[in-house]
Amino acid sequence: MDKSKELTATVRLINDKLNFSGTVEGNIPVSIDYTPPLGDNLGYTSLELLLLSLSSCLGSATLTFLRRMGKTITGFEIRSKGFRKPEHPTGFSNIIMEMDITSDNLHEAEVDKVVKLAEATYCPVWSMLRGNVTVEVKYNFMK
Repeated sequence: MDKSKELTATVRLINDKLNFSGTVEGNIPVSIDYTPPLGDNLGYTSLELLLLSLSSCLGSATLTFLRRMGKTITGFEIRSKGFRKPEHPTGFSNIIMEMDITSDNLHEAEVDKVVKLAEATYCPVWSMLRGNVTVEVKYNFMK
């Protein structure tokens, strides 16, 4: 099978609660845990990792397309907030993502276009959430 179409992840329990060490195909391990009393809060929770995945997915798509458009990006940051459902399973009901973009040759319409492309086609994490989680993206422009 084509490796670009397949990912292999491994999580290994490393204590007597819920602390795991997780790796994907030889990358640096990440610590995954749960909050007390079930866990010891020694790593990211699964939902925190999901927020990071969505943020980096959107960031990668956004930056790739803006750079292809000849835009100079000198600063970029995404802050994401996930709001959990009160009932089980207590996954996210909605996520608000706020991008700070520093550029001297960028217009809001260009970012709108790129974010729509990321949502519709180029961000696989977002596509997996679509229909289950409302995702809102806001932008702040800096020169």
